[in-house]
Amino acid sequence: MTFIISPLQIGGIVFSFSPLQALLRFFLPLILLFTLYKLLLFLLKRLILRPLKIKEELKQKVFHRIRLLLRIAAFAVLIFLALSFFEAEIQSYVALVWDILNNPFFTTGSSRISIITIILTIPIFYLASWLAKISKRFMEGAILNQLILTSEMHFTISTLIRYGIMVLTILVGLSIIGINLSSLAVIFGVLGIGLGFGLQNAVANFMAGLIIIFERPIKEGDRILVNNMEGDVVHIRLRSTIINTLTNETIIVPNNQLIGNSIHNYSYQDRRIVIINTVQVAYESDLDLVEKVLLEMVEKSPYALKDPRAQVKIMAFEDSGILVELWSWIGEATQKLAAKSWNNLEIWRSFKNAGITIPFPQMDLHVKEPLQV
Repeated sequence: MTFIISPLQIGGIVFSFSPLQALLRFFLPLILLFTLYKLLLFLLKRLILRPLKIKEELKQKVFHRIRLLLRIAAFAVLIFLALSFFEAEIQSYVALVWDILNNPFFTTGSSRISIITIILTIPIFYLASWLAKISKRFMEGAILNQLILTSEMHFTISTLIRYGIMVLTILVGLSIIGINLSSLAVIFGVLGIGLGFGLQNAVANFMAGLIIIFERPIKEGDRILVNNMEGDVVHIRLRSTIINTLTNETIIVPNNQLIGNSIHNYSYQDRRIVIINTVQVAYESDLDLVEKVLLEMVEKSPYALKDPRAQVKIMAFEDSGILVELWSWIGEATQKLAAKSWNNLEIWRSFKNAGITIPFPQMDLHVKEPLQV
């Protein structure tokens, strides 16, 4: 009981209030404030906005605006409670908290690492990321788009600018808050020896990301086949590459896999590809007519190119019929499935109109009469 009414003591720090005073004058009003805030939001949403005959989108907008005002009011009341509770001693408490946060827990050379130092690194990294994006957009819009560059060079230069600005901003920011970069280099060098074995995959993926940026085996927008999954490259990062598959699934592939394995890139230097439609025709079919029908059909395709021209190839004489392939060029690799599906449907329609039979698997069984004894 004495502990509740005696001045609060934490470690070697003695406060001017007791736990009971803190409970009654600060924490209890804080609980009531939180309860009132939740109650007002409940009444606003269920009893005021719900009966109104207005659009749901407008209701949500009004709710968010009023909720923001309530949060501002609650924060103001919280500040008032804190000031009234600590009163004249608040300056000494703020100074005490500042000393705790600013007290270095790690010192090397002229660098003093404290909690304040760590907190200040957060806006530095955020500012570095923001400046990097802004610089990349500015360089692309003002300079790179005005130059005659290939898409590979454009991507490489803009990526280097982004990461260069980011690294430079981080280095300058760390120097401003008092972190000696030469001391950090020694620390990271020592830690690198211990962490190197555990971060082999991360380092390998990072180096592979640099290789992708400079050598450009793939680029954003390419249609590739990796790990038996076909999709479009959405974003290339230093550690991994994001690919959106044909079924709208997102896969994140470590860059080391893209460099260490073969990549089937449908649009590396030329986005034109050949699609092959396979069909069988009956043995009694006129192959000259088959070729004519296929070539006339592909001329109407919204996907096929006029040059190079499509070709019809007689591939094999199989059990059920003659195997025929239509080879046609399309201008965009991402339209491969749509073009192939369109061709298959039109082949079926054209053969039906021309009286060309597409056979199904069949087997002829000849039964001989038994020998007369």
